[in-house]
Amino acid sequence: MPHPVDVHVGKRIRHRRWLVGKTQQELASEIGVKFQQVQKYETGANRVSASRLWEIAAALDVNVTQFFEGLREDKSASTGKHISDERLKAKEAVELVKIFYSIPEEQRAKLSGLAKVLAVQ
Repeated sequence: MPHPVDVHVGKRIRHRRWLVGKTQQELASEIGVKFQQVQKYETGANRVSASRLWEIAAALDVNVTQFFEGLREDKSASTGKHISDERLKAKEAVELVKIFYSIPEEQRAKLSGLAKVLAVQ
């Protein structure tokens, strides 16, 4: 039975891969494995080594810590109890993130700053 943390990391890999618009085959080619291995990582059936997770993070243009977001920092993570932010799973949020990453980097930074200012008000 897969460990809950491996399942969580796998889901985060799949989500990020989907957000950036890559197929399992494309990711697999970039990290030097077969697409079936990516499938196993994404389901938590196979654990992702630290070095492989580093490669996946680079291929998906994200910090490696992103794959652990949503896990509690206490012992409950090892028991399978974790926090998930349902707002990130909402269709509108996913669509907004996809659109956000289609904007050129310099404009994304400005848009992000604007969003932070608006959120405070």
